[in-house]
Amino acid sequence: MGGNEGSYKTATFGAGCFWGVEAAFRKVKGVITTAVGYMGGSLKNPTYKDVCSGQTGHAEVVQIIYDPTTVSYEQLLDVFWSVHNPTQLNRQGPDIGTNYRSVIFYHDAEQGRLARKSKENIEVSGVFGFGKIMTAITPASEFYQAEEYHQRYYEKHGGSCRI
Repeated sequence: MGGNEGSYKTATFGAGCFWGVEAAFRKVKGVITTAVGYMGGSLKNPTYKDVCSGQTGHAEVVQIIYDPTTVSYEQLLDVFWSVHNPTQLNRQGPDIGTNYRSVIFYHDAEQGRLARKSKENIEVSGVFGFGKIMTAITPASEFYQAEEYHQRYYEKHGGSCRI
C-alpha cells in the first residue's frame, strides 16, 4: 500500500471490547478490511491473556484499512464516537481495565489534527453530557494482531457487546 493517489490508509481505534468495535467498522462502506489486536503497550507480541492482565499497557484496538476516496477519516471518527462511551476511564460497561480504554491512535499528523478537532467537538456538543471525554489521542505504535479466534468474532459466533 504505497503513497500513490488512491491508495488505502490505516486507522486504529480502541473503544472497549474489540469484537463489537470491529463489527461496527466492518459495516462501513469504504472499509477494505479490519483486524483486531493490541497497541500502545510495552510487551512485544503480547497474547490476549497478557493484555488482559493489565501489566502490558496495551489497548484492545481495531486496525482498519480504508479507501479514503469512499470514506473519510472524519466519518470513521463518527463511527468511533458512536460505538462506545468515551467518558468512562479505562472501561466500557462491564469491561474494566486499561486495555478497554478509549483511544485514537493516529498514523499521520492530519489524522492527529482531525482526531483532536473531533474530540473537541464531541466535548462541547453535549452528546455525552458535559463530562470530560477521557479518550486519549496518541501516535500509533506497533500493532500486534490478536489471536485468530478474536478476528471477526461476531461474524463467527454472533452476539454483541453491552455498554
